[in-house]
Amino acid sequence: MSATSPETFGTTRPTRPARAALPLLRRLLALDAAVTLTNAAAYLALSGFLGRLLGVGAGLLLGVGAFLLLYGAGVGILASRPVPPAPWVRAVVEGNLLWALAGAAVLAAGVLEPSAAGWVWIPLQAAVVAALAVAQHLALRAVLRAPGRA
Repeated sequence: MSATSPETFGTTRPTRPARAALPLLRRLLALDAAVTLTNAAAYLALSGFLGRLLGVGAGLLLGVGAFLLLYGAGVGILASRPVPPAPWVRAVVEGNLLWALAGAAVLAAGVLEPSAAGWVWIPLQAAVVAALAVAQHLALRAVLRAPGRA
């Protein structure tokens, strides 16, 4: 078992090839945290304006903003770790995929009746979050499958 196997990743020092892949993973997590915290701040500070612009309730945006604030802070803490634990990175990837699916499902089910701007914003942010999740998954896989492992 190597220092970067799924069982030990994040608890021991990774091998040299795995260390080479870690910066990308950490940058993707940091980008995720920055984007999430920016959205959280906008939803919390501008919920009335953005609610009218997007055609969704200000109360919904306040709730989403509060959730994103906590989620983004957690992802930021994970990104700051020298070796982010693989189970937590997987949780972020899965959370991001669920977020993207929820955005699409809300529109498809007619739960919200957004404005034209909302019809652009909701799928756009879902697509960005899904792309970030895929990139994070691939970076994590590269770390876990780095050549030179015992």
